[in-house]
Amino acid sequence: MNKKVAFYTLGCKLNFSETSTIARGFEKEEFERVDFSEEADVYVINTCSVTENADKRFKTIVKQAQKSNPEAFVAAVGCYAQLKPEELAEVDGVDLVLGATEKFKITDYLNDLTKNDRGEVHSCEIEDADFYVGSYAIGDRTRAFLKVQDGCDYKCTYCTIPLARGISRSDTLGNVLKNAKEIASQDIKEIVLTGVNIGDYGKGEFGNKKHEHTFLDLVKALDTIDGIHRLRISSIEPNLLKNETIDFVAQSNSFVPHFHVPLQSGSDAILKKMRRRYLSNLYVDRVKRIKEAMPHACIGVDVIVGFPGETDEHFLETYHFLNELDISYLHVFTYSERDNTVAAEMDEVVSKKVRSKRSKMLRGLSAKKRRAFYESQLGSVRTVLLEGENKKGYIHGFTENYVKVKAPWNPDLVNTLHKVELTDIDTDGLVRFEFVSNEVMA
Repeated sequence: MNKKVAFYTLGCKLNFSETSTIARGFEKEEFERVDFSEEADVYVINTCSVTENADKRFKTIVKQAQKSNPEAFVAAVGCYAQLKPEELAEVDGVDLVLGATEKFKITDYLNDLTKNDRGEVHSCEIEDADFYVGSYAIGDRTRAFLKVQDGCDYKCTYCTIPLARGISRSDTLGNVLKNAKEIASQDIKEIVLTGVNIGDYGKGEFGNKKHEHTFLDLVKALDTIDGIHRLRISSIEPNLLKNETIDFVAQSNSFVPHFHVPLQSGSDAILKKMRRRYLSNLYVDRVKRIKEAMPHACIGVDVIVGFPGETDEHFLETYHFLNELDISYLHVFTYSERDNTVAAEMDEVVSKKVRSKRSKMLRGLSAKKRRAFYESQLGSVRTVLLEGENKKGYIHGFTENYVKVKAPWNPDLVNTLHKVELTDIDTDGLVRFEFVSNEVMA
């Protein structure tokens, strides 16, 4: 009987792509992959350190694994495992903790799968995380996450990612294209490019800071690959989103008109305290440039509320800035203190109650923005990629510009592309459509 392994991933798309690569390593060792809710011999938890909740959820997930099989071997990998390996090793039931460089060699550490009294730690100094491991995740039949870059050289005062993932480094262009072709061969219609700071792509492609390729080179090369119908840029810093990239996406074969551009604050005073590499006027310029090139483009924004020193005036500056900006939705993060960051030592701490209130206000603004964006798309003809899950009798999907749609469930529509006209917004906020023709596009 093959031994069984199960995975649980916390955090970002990048983590999902890396879990898939780790899983393929287990499959080579003839492990059978099962769902995390099932009984397994090994449970691997890929951790995240970005939010406070990810830390807390870890213990709950370990308990879930132990409930399924009290004798199972439990391993923790990922960002939290790199930042706080000893803390994770102390959690009851954890047998192995692997840091940033060790996680891809996890099967080398699984000798006899005997439970340990305390978690065994193999964690490098983060300076040693200077090599690149390519990854991609195929989570469902319609979409894949393709990792192109890892680590970050920025020193934002609130962020632990450089401590958890090391310096900025990139996959070789040849390897990215090879992975993209492998994905295309599996009848997956959409690739989402992921990384920690993907606009920095090219740096570290040869293990040093020399650039042979840029993010624009990467985008142009991927656009030529047959069999990929859609390419989506997951998140890109405003200072690294160049005019040339925007203009190329506007006339590209495969790249879709959807940008996710982190802002973090609309107040220049707070941006400076965060040590972001731009001010609000550059952000306005990026949004205008996108909308001029692609009026129907969807623009998502990351924003942090409750950063130390954020007064009511600073917050309202952010609120009004976002309210007036031609954007489509927000991802709102409530600031939480992280050990070993500059921000954690700052004065003028914002109370949890105020943080929560501000978060609620911006989430309300996000709902308003998304609704307005969806309304602006009614009557237009778009391409929809329909997904594989039956949700209460409906099939869901996304247009190229990230409008979420729904239709009565039909298994024949799974993983198909269609030209549709967006007709109206349902009571749940999703958009209904009519097929422009019965023809399946691919």
